[in-house]
Amino acid sequence: MSVHIVALGSECPGGVGPGDETTGPGQIQGGLLWSYLGHGARELDPNSVTPSRHPLNPAFMEYQSRVFGDVRVMVRDCPSWDLLDSDWASVRSILEQADIVVIKYSVNDKLAFQQVRNVYAPRLRPLLRHWGVPVILVAVGARLNDDGPPCTCPLCASDWSSCVPHSEGLQLSRDLGATYLELPSLNNFFVGRYFGSVLEYFMIQCLKQKAKERPDKRRGHRINEPRPPHLDQPARLPSVRVEESSFSQDLQWLLERGVQFADVAFYAGDSGKELGWAHASILCAVSPYFRQLLVGRQAWERPVSRCTCRDRDGPHSLLSTWDGGIDDLPRADGHPPGHLSRLVVKDPLLCLCLWETLMFLYRGAWEWEYLEEAIAEKLKNPLAVAQLIDRIRSFVGREKAPRETPTPRSQQGPLTLGSLFNSPLYSDVIFMVQGSVLPAHRAVLVARCDVMAAMFSGKYAEARSRVVPIHGVSSDTFLAFLEYLYTDTCCPASVLQAMAVLVCAEMYQVKRLQHLCEVCVCAYLQSMPSRELASTGISVIRLLKKAKCHNADQLYVWLLHFIANNYLIFSHKPDFLELSDEEREQVERLRWPSRGYLQELSEYQQRRRQIRKSRCSIM
Repeated sequence: MSVHIVALGSECPGGVGPGDETTGPGQIQGGLLWSYLGHGARELDPNSVTPSRHPLNPAFMEYQSRVFGDVRVMVRDCPSWDLLDSDWASVRSILEQADIVVIKYSVNDKLAFQQVRNVYAPRLRPLLRHWGVPVILVAVGARLNDDGPPCTCPLCASDWSSCVPHSEGLQLSRDLGATYLELPSLNNFFVGRYFGSVLEYFMIQCLKQKAKERPDKRRGHRINEPRPPHLDQPARLPSVRVEESSFSQDLQWLLERGVQFADVAFYAGDSGKELGWAHASILCAVSPYFRQLLVGRQAWERPVSRCTCRDRDGPHSLLSTWDGGIDDLPRADGHPPGHLSRLVVKDPLLCLCLWETLMFLYRGAWEWEYLEEAIAEKLKNPLAVAQLIDRIRSFVGREKAPRETPTPRSQQGPLTLGSLFNSPLYSDVIFMVQGSVLPAHRAVLVARCDVMAAMFSGKYAEARSRVVPIHGVSSDTFLAFLEYLYTDTCCPASVLQAMAVLVCAEMYQVKRLQHLCEVCVCAYLQSMPSRELASTGISVIRLLKKAKCHNADQLYVWLLHFIANNYLIFSHKPDFLELSDEEREQVERLRWPSRGYLQELSEYQQRRRQIRKSRCSIM
């Protein structure tokens, strides 16, 4: 076996120019690799005591030696970079045959180093990365110091103008993907122990790789023995995709089009002009300011105006409640009249930007940058923008805008309605499920569920009743369904509960919740070990039937592949016969291990038994 090393560059300051006759045995024999191979208890080959020119490219000098006893090392050394330009095609062919590449430069020759870094390194980088050849970058020499002896400290900056600093050499090694070494001198210690140990490591790795590629001749006497069949890996289970969250968009739709369920009206303090409508449940969930303003005492019970900002000793008077006789305004589409709270906006800046502020609150009260841009576009006054932003922070309950928060955007919005979940605060509908009382809010239900929107908006009994009975669903399942509507998350405790929530989501046509439940079922089943999967009381076949019945197409396909990948477990269960002919045909086609492998395994075991019986035995 042999190792081919290609060395580029010179260790001497100034290098060697093209046409220089000293680029021969004299300089090579004083070089780094010659010192390593010719000294330190290593002998050169007697047939190549002096280096010779390479036949394809005379710029390379060839010499060889033996290491590790019988391993031949062939070195092709080019001490001048300028000579490589004469025939780059031959240089490429020589580099392609290399097992290890060594690049050398002198730390006291900064001009040559810059030429290597700027001209030759970009040409070598794609070739070395494509071939995957290990590279060693060696900086040779001690840095000069006019004030005293040569300095070997890599952090010394006294000679950066004339010498190559440590940081630049390290950066070049990173660009080339090379191992970086610094040798203050070419003595036996640095060459033999420092450079030699690194070079020998790569030579050993190269020999191991070549040994793997050679055919194994040590097992020739077992050539007639049968080989076991190859078992392929099971097919990858199909992925289950979940749509991106639309929580912020749903609440934005509620603000824009959900006036039918609004119970808060905003009016300008100076003109009495109507500014907009909102929903008390959303405002109270997002802002502690609105919670104190609207929930402290009901607005229709106060006969006089009352400003919450003054009660809190705040610096600004933003809003106040006032009883104006609008408690029982009629609603559209025959919706029963309800109590409406009137809020007077006393701050002129907030009057101008009330819609942008409400949009900010409904989308989760976290998009401060968008709010600031929208307000700046409307006010055209940086000072007024800063004042209004500070006032919005005050009633949101944030001293500082959370512009750099580690919480993902998809989670910041849904967290704002968690306080409303299963809470009687501003609840306007009660679900009766198996004797359990579950309070809810029509505004949230209408925004998050299309079936609920049709149920509470149309001419149905649920639109006029405060108590709505729910049939065919357990209380725990419906509570988990409501939790998703309020928090945009779903965490069922088991496979059966996930399937129950999936059925409820299909009943109310909430596709994203249905897909989340599909992911939960897949995660629970995939985490079960084979022994638990064989002994569990959960029928995967019946889960498959239920997924098909309730239009869970992704889960249906995933379960078919899951049954096929665990064919030896499910094929012995009684409910395996409940599969239809089409499903069984698909499972048989995807089964793992395949019928062919089991047949080959049976034949292999039979041949092994025959070989054992036919061996010579002492009678």
